[in-house]
Amino acid sequence: KTLDRGKPELIAIMAMDGSTGFIKAMAGFDPNKPDTNPCTSANYPAASLFKIVTASAAVEKLNYTATTPLYFNGGKYTLYKRQLSNHKTKYTTRVTLETAFAESINPVFGKIGQLTLGKNTLDHFAEKFGFNQSPETDFKFSPPHFSTTDNDYHMAELGCGFNRDTLISPVFAMTMVSAIVNKGQCLVPRLVDRINNSDEDEIYKSSKEIYKIPISAKTAATMKRLMKKTVSSGTARKLFRGYSRDKVLSHLSIGGKTGSLSNRAHTIK
Repeated sequence: KTLDRGKPELIAIMAMDGSTGFIKAMAGFDPNKPDTNPCTSANYPAASLFKIVTASAAVEKLNYTATTPLYFNGGKYTLYKRQLSNHKTKYTTRVTLETAFAESINPVFGKIGQLTLGKNTLDHFAEKFGFNQSPETDFKFSPPHFSTTDNDYHMAELGCGFNRDTLISPVFAMTMVSAIVNKGQCLVPRLVDRINNSDEDEIYKSSKEIYKIPISAKTAATMKRLMKKTVSSGTARKLFRGYSRDKVLSHLSIGGKTGSLSNRAHTIK
């Protein structure tokens, strides 16, 4: 009833214990398909969440740090072909990697994807994080989709997430981010804790499982810093305004990444 108030097309909300992979909450709502679970469907554009992969690749492969200087021309959230050049003018803006990530600056990540990393490296890191694959787990969810082409501009779109071709599910989003809080290890998401028989004898007990190790612990630490910056002074700062004074949130280390993009039919954002 609460979810219906805003008349949303579709909502999916999930929470996972980042240290174990155990899903603590899963809530979905699709008024047109009430029997489906939006949390497990990979119909959502990854949007700027893919900057997590691009930034991780830059840190891991190119030895970028949080303070590596980067440059862009024009607006932060546009991605014109004229912005995809390393040519500097008096109007060029200089930022660090952590600022570019926190403020989700498209031309910076577009250039990293197209000019710096390139097709093979971006493909490789998408695979390392688990795109186009599904882990062996106790419930089914759709595999995320990522594919490259030989089109240079498309590589820029992929690098910054400014496209509707890269698709993820909320479950995969959590699986991908679990690498950041587990020193580079993606965990297998799981719903079942244990199974007992009719005599209350335990016949199955789940345990923490590592799914992928896409990045090193050092890279994960840098990505933590970038995600914290997103909350403290980036695109998520308004959502978390006052968290340092909250009696619960003030005791937590909070980081994140925002992404906003509609699908082609404009039914999912």
